Amino acid sequence: MSRLKFIIPGVLLAAVLVFAAYVWLSLSVSYSEGERAGYLQKFSKRGWVCKTWEGELLLTSMPGAIPEKFEFSVRDPQVAEQMMAATGKRVRITYEQHKGVPTSCFGETEYYAQKLQVQP
Repeated sequence: MSRLKFIIPGVLLAAVLVFAAYVWLSLSVSYSEGERAGYLQKFSKRGWVCKTWEGELLLTSMPGAIPEKFEFSVRDPQVAEQMMAATGKRVRITYEQHKGVPTSCFGETEYYAQKLQVQP
């Protein structure tokens, strides 16, 4: 009985540490990196419990074609401020793709904007 008193908290602590390591790894290692250009159509802070910055880029396409949307998340508050000021403008976003992030508290998409440049 006294052993059980130490085993259960030890197993719970190990599970929390493994989960924390997985979250850290999924946010630290990027699957891909790239840039997208288009019009910043929508940018807002949303979520029920975890509020995250989410944006939508309307990618420029050929005339007559249906435009494609690129949805992304922003974790950096400075980049989020730049996005708010650039809503409706033509921009270029540098992003990283992180696959397997276990919770939406870090962003609703797997694409995380790192840098923003407003295009002339």
